[in-house]
Amino acid sequence: ASYIVRPRGPLSWLDPGAFGTLGVGAGFALGAKLVRPEAEVWIIWGDGSTGYSVAEFDTFNRHGVPVIGLVGNDACWTQIEREQIPMFNSDVACPLEYCNYDTVAQGYGGEGFTVSGGSPADTTTLLQKAQAEARKGTPMLVNVRIGKTSFREGSLSV
Repeated sequence: ASYIVRPRGPLSWLDPGAFGTLGVGAGFALGAKLVRPEAEVWIIWGDGSTGYSVAEFDTFNRHGVPVIGLVGNDACWTQIEREQIPMFNSDVACPLEYCNYDTVAQGYGGEGFTVSGGSPADTTTLLQKAQAEARKGTPMLVNVRIGKTSFREGSLSV
């Protein structure tokens, strides 16, 4: 996310840094929203890291912490696969299934949507709906099914 999204002001971006620190997004979002309750707080996740901390939607719901989770779901540990295939000629343990993370968030008391195909206007409408529901106090998860890309090919994952 840090390659595309830029902070909008001081103290408005929490990033685990070069080492990734897989799964910290929900904890970061929880802390950010508790410190700045008036702020719109987003978690930008990959699908692999979502699996590590999506259960925090239970925490968000129980404690009235309406964050918005945005999942880029390509059904793969792509950051690992990108290096593993050239090095070992195998994708073993990298492919995942497209999980309905929005349904998981609903099971924990949040709400969610899936974006799969559709026009940019449709996507914008769903993101705006997530923002509106979060302003009403509901933790939201937007599960965006994405395809494969060569973005960041050649970069190193430390």
